[in-house]
Amino acid sequence: MKNLSHGNNSHHDSRSNVNRKYKDSVFSLLFSNPEILRELYSAIEGVTIPPDIPIDINTLSNVLFMTQINDISFIIDKRLVVLIEHQSTINENIPLRLLEYYTKILNKIVELEKRYQKKLIKIPRPEFIVLYNGSDPYPDNIDLKLSDAFMDIEGLELTDSKKLPLELIVRVYNINHRHNPEILKKSKNLDGYSIFVDKVREQRKEGFSVDESVTFALEYCIENNKLKDFLIKNGSEVRDMLITEYDRDMDIAVNRKEAWEDGREDGREKTRQYFLDLLSKGLPIEEIKERLNREEDFF
Repeated sequence: MKNLSHGNNSHHDSRSNVNRKYKDSVFSLLFSNPEILRELYSAIEGVTIPPDIPIDINTLSNVLFMTQINDISFIIDKRLVVLIEHQSTINENIPLRLLEYYTKILNKIVELEKRYQKKLIKIPRPEFIVLYNGSDPYPDNIDLKLSDAFMDIEGLELTDSKKLPLELIVRVYNINHRHNPEILKKSKNLDGYSIFVDKVREQRKEGFSVDESVTFALEYCIENNKLKDFLIKNGSEVRDMLITEYDRDMDIAVNRKEAWEDGREDGREKTRQYFLDLLSKGLPIEEIKERLNREEDFF
C-alpha cells in the first residue's frame, strides 16, 4: 500500500499549511482539473466536448456557501456553467441563490464600459447543475425553477404569447452510488468519487471514526483503481478536508441542539412566569389551564 499521508502531495507541508484550503472541498479539488471537468460535463450533457475547446474556470469565492466551497463555475463552448455539489437536503431556494451568483459572474466577465454601449453584447448561455450527494432519498433527476418562488404565479394565466419575463432552471442529478448509472458510466472520475463517498458513509454507519472511515475509503478506491492517481497524490489533503468537514457539520449540529435547548428552557421560563402572573391576578386554576392551552407560543 502506498503512503497516503505523505505521498506526492506538494501542498501538504504542515497541518497549518493544509488549513489554508479548508474552505475547499474534495469535490472542488477533484473537478477543478479542466480535463476531469470536461469529462464530467460531457457525461452529464451526453455529448463529447473536443479537447481543443478550452475550459475557463472562473469560480467565485464565498458567494453560495460561507463555510465551504463546493461549487465550480466555468465557461465551455460558449456556455457559462455553474456546477454545485450538494451533500445536505436540497435547498429549494437554490434558483434564487444562483440568480445572484450568475449576476456576480457577469460582473466579473463583462467589462463595465461594454454594458453601456449600443451594440448588443453576447454573453455565454447559462447552465445550472446541482449534483446531489446527500444521504436522504432523492430522485435521479429533477428541475428546480425560480418561477416556483414567484407570488401569484397561478393568477398570471400565462400563454405562449405571454411568457414569464424571467426564469432560471436548475437541473439536479442524484450522483449517489447506484443512481444515474448512465452518467457515472461515462465519467470514471464521478463514478470513483461517488464510490469513495459511499465507502466513507458505509464505514461511519458501522461505527468507525471519521479518520478510520476515510482511510478505508482511500485504500479501497486505490486498490480498486477508483480515483487512484488523484487519491495517491492528494490522499493527505483529502483526509484532512473530510475530517474538517465532519467536524464542521458536528459543530453546526451541536450549536443547533444547544440553541433549541436554550429556546425550550426560555419557553419554560416564560410559561412559568405567565402562569404566576395569572395566578397573582386571582384567576382560578382551571381558567389558567384553558388560557395556557390557547397560547400556542408556549407549545
